[in-house]
Amino acid sequence: MSDPTVRDGARHVVLGAGPVGWTTAALLAERGHDVTIITREGSGPAHPRVVHVRADAADPDALLSAAAGATVLYNAASPPYRRWATEWPPLAASVLSAAEALGAVLVSVGNLYGYGPVDHAMVETDPLAATSTKGRVRARVWDDIHRSHEAGRVRATELRSSDYFGPRVLMSQLGERIIPNVIAGKPARVLGDPDVAHSWTYITDVARALITLGHDERAWGRAWHTPTNPPLSQRQVIDALSIEANGEPVPVRAFSPLMVRLLGLVVPDLRAVAEISYQLDAPFVVDSSAAEATFGLRPTPMDEALGDTIRWYRDRWTTKELAHGHGHRGSS
Repeated sequence: MSDPTVRDGARHVVLGAGPVGWTTAALLAERGHDVTIITREGSGPAHPRVVHVRADAADPDALLSAAAGATVLYNAASPPYRRWATEWPPLAASVLSAAEALGAVLVSVGNLYGYGPVDHAMVETDPLAATSTKGRVRARVWDDIHRSHEAGRVRATELRSSDYFGPRVLMSQLGERIIPNVIAGKPARVLGDPDVAHSWTYITDVARALITLGHDERAWGRAWHTPTNPPLSQRQVIDALSIEANGEPVPVRAFSPLMVRLLGLVVPDLRAVAEISYQLDAPFVVDSSAAEATFGLRPTPMDEALGDTIRWYRDRWTTKELAHGHGHRGSS
């Protein structure tokens, strides 16, 4: 079935085959559109309408060649978490340069780090006042894109989401560190305060919103928040997952600050989380009413989204692997 928001003749190019890029490419293909997905490894969904191209998106010449003819460019690529500060700026500059040269609409996948700590539900008009290195990097990326849009060099927009969950989401506060244990009926260990309000964004809702932003002129020139359900604490969302998986909740325990520091010595990505710990120690809530009102988008009902998440994990891990809290990762 064709998507009425997508113009005939549009060429969709997706950068990155992580959960966002993969899901976006798959959704476009399912709706009858031809898609090129660009990654270093040539990965992405197996679909007759999806073409896989190997290229480094941080290499301007390679990207320009690989994305030739693009009318919409979705930047879902991302460097390793611990290397954001050094690798995000050249990647973002390369993608922006390609979008300008191609005349393509640029849809950038952002997050909420740029706002920094706030004491209210985040809205798109909040200042980008990040105090963390990662937050300042993400704010700079959007500032560069927005200035190019204002100067008339590119048509661009950005989609910002809270912590992802859903099929293919592994590296998340609600990913493979939590869900296999929940399915196996084992206690779940969380970072931060398990009882403060937190927003969780379903990965399929991200893909749906990205496609809308790329093809609705009302979206261009500003950032938007992905339609997201009302917040739940980590304990509440894990309870809901547990009941969906096994009919009863599992114990939820928080890592002590000392344990987090010790684990950070051997897990670089966990060490990199320390500077944004405010997101888990105090309420972290997103207001997505602007996108919902403007585009008529709605978040997938939470029970449906959690059910899809449990089914995806069960399909890809054996019972034995789940009991040990790990399994075959596959491509994310």
